[in-house]
Amino acid sequence: MSTPGTTPAGSSPDGTTPDGSTRHGTDPDGSTAVQPTGGAGAGPAGREARVQAPVFWGAAIAVLALASWILLAPESASSVISAAVGWVGQWFGWYYVLFATVVLVFVVVLALSRYGRTKLGPEHSSPQFSTFAWVSMLFAAGIGTDLMFFAVAEPVTQFLQPPVGQGGTVAAAREATVWTMFHYGISGWGMYALMGMALGYFSYRMNLPLAIRSALYPVFGRRVHGALGHGVDIAAMLGTIFGVATSLGIAVVQLNFGLFVLFGVPEGPAAQIGLIALAVVLATISAVTGVDRGIKLLSQLNVLLAAGLVLFVLIAGNTTLLLNGLVMNIGDFASGFGSLTMETFAWTNPQDWMNGWTLFFWAWWAAWAAFVGMFLARISRGRTIRQFVLGSLTIPFAYIVMWVSIFGNSAIDAVRRGGSDFGELTVNTPERGFYTLLMEYPAFTFVAGLATVVGLLFYVTSADSGALVMANLSSRLPTPNTDAGTGLRVFWALVTGLLTVGMLLVGGVTALQSATVVMGLPFTFVMLLVMVGLYKALRLEGLRDVSRVSSLPGRLSGRSPGVPERRDGDSWRLRLGRAMGYPSRDAAQRHLDEVVLPALREVAGEMCERGVDAEVGWTTDAFGDRYAQLAADLGQAQPFCYRVHRAELPVPVFARDDRRRSGDDREQAYSRLEVHLAEGGQGYDVMGYTHSQLIDDVLDQYERHVEWLRLQQDSTRQAN
Repeated sequence: MSTPGTTPAGSSPDGTTPDGSTRHGTDPDGSTAVQPTGGAGAGPAGREARVQAPVFWGAAIAVLALASWILLAPESASSVISAAVGWVGQWFGWYYVLFATVVLVFVVVLALSRYGRTKLGPEHSSPQFSTFAWVSMLFAAGIGTDLMFFAVAEPVTQFLQPPVGQGGTVAAAREATVWTMFHYGISGWGMYALMGMALGYFSYRMNLPLAIRSALYPVFGRRVHGALGHGVDIAAMLGTIFGVATSLGIAVVQLNFGLFVLFGVPEGPAAQIGLIALAVVLATISAVTGVDRGIKLLSQLNVLLAAGLVLFVLIAGNTTLLLNGLVMNIGDFASGFGSLTMETFAWTNPQDWMNGWTLFFWAWWAAWAAFVGMFLARISRGRTIRQFVLGSLTIPFAYIVMWVSIFGNSAIDAVRRGGSDFGELTVNTPERGFYTLLMEYPAFTFVAGLATVVGLLFYVTSADSGALVMANLSSRLPTPNTDAGTGLRVFWALVTGLLTVGMLLVGGVTALQSATVVMGLPFTFVMLLVMVGLYKALRLEGLRDVSRVSSLPGRLSGRSPGVPERRDGDSWRLRLGRAMGYPSRDAAQRHLDEVVLPALREVAGEMCERGVDAEVGWTTDAFGDRYAQLAADLGQAQPFCYRVHRAELPVPVFARDDRRRSGDDREQAYSRLEVHLAEGGQGYDVMGYTHSQLIDDVLDQYERHVEWLRLQQDSTRQAN
């Protein structure tokens, strides 16, 4: 059901249908005027983000009911959660292991295939951020307070209590850090990459809403706009909120100990509830005052501080051992990754170990996949799938390898040098391991204070970002760059805080881990469907290349796109003039008004006479680009859309006039009339085309489109 100012059900915010085609007639001139977003909750043409009631109420009622049950009947909740995680571990342990492997293989194969050249955005789009800025944001997405927690806690635990074999040995020491790198490694980032490229592809290239359900459109069609789509988004919401609550809970207990060491703040529920309240308050301030940009800058600064912390440990500790360990760990990880990724311990069956480590991490990664995937999609528009996968699998992991190896080997070395008390403390109360290790180094107060600042910033940004993503997931957003309103963000910050408090009171970090194993399971099935949907969409898009080869309209019309046909002996002079000309904005606009639009209207009129509903008008996309457009409705098939966009570019240096040589440094610009289809810009300019030449070009593209629809139909028939 649509309301005034919102997008009708079944269409995307910029007036496109779920298959990437365009609807028309929404404005008097037949265009859909879409403006860039102006801030949280602001949408195009006056439209705003609206609450998606079924998703909001479904997720809110489920989470509040669980939180109330946990707070009112903690013993009952604890026993049920323990039984549930045991059941999941027994019956779905193999599934979690296989799932993580399949996802990683899928994203790698996709990146290396011909589909790897596909952009996460229109064909003409370019990356919004520089490579350095993009890499910095990937770093920021890859670490948090939980890495500080597990970089010490897991290596020590795996060293003293390995899944198989005797603890405390050299073999156990060698495997312990590798297990941590594996659990924090590329398998999890494969899940992030899957959701990031799926959301980026369907939102920025196919013009669908930035929502999980959009990735399932190739599988279920328009049913994703009904109960099925609501269920998918609710599953994403539940996974996200438990994933965020787990991270906040881990951060709270570790920071509580840090504050106790530094300032004597007692450990316990009171201090932990206070820290959770701090996160909720700061998230609320961020939502109300719009200080997100400042928090993002602090987050990027935090990455540098965290790097400084790990370098301090490297230099102040046993540097030779740590460097040797780093190289050895990388080699062991690379050589053993194939067996680790499929390891289920079928004969030894350490079920408690699997539930507490591998299954927990895979469920946790899956729970965070929608959250981080949405962030990765929004910073990666214009990059190819190959660039995206390569960056997301390698850049953050390189940082994680350094962090885990240096802190993990430092902790194991401390235990091997006689720190049995430190080892026992870390195994039994893992939140104390990180700060206790720092006590081994000089300037403890300063270093511990720096670590606390780093942890607090990661903690606050996780809470703030989590509230924003959950608000977005429970909203209908008019454009992919629009954010939900402040009230919704505040609500989800409060609910996440309430759930975190409840889980900590029931059983601390262990209860949060157990709940994540259970709640992450439903979303893994959604992610498998996302893989199917993404592959089907890319495969159908790949038929466009085939249609360009198998149809011959350009040759039959006597010309190719971008090359005017020869009509007389002087045609070569016209072509040379086009190649050497750099028209002004006014000249391009006159050509649009006097040649392009009349030609498009003539084609549309002929189509209408032949029974095809076609119209011509102006349209503006979600990023503010304005087009003259011909759109033809082909019934159930994807409509044909031919757009001409006036682009402003700097005149090439070799073609600039004498003004620059005379000292005038003003950059000269010229205009191009670029052709765009549904998949984006085609890379050629129709400035200077005659009326008939432009009609030829429209018909060339229309015949290719019809041929693509025929190939698509044949492919679907053969698949069935």
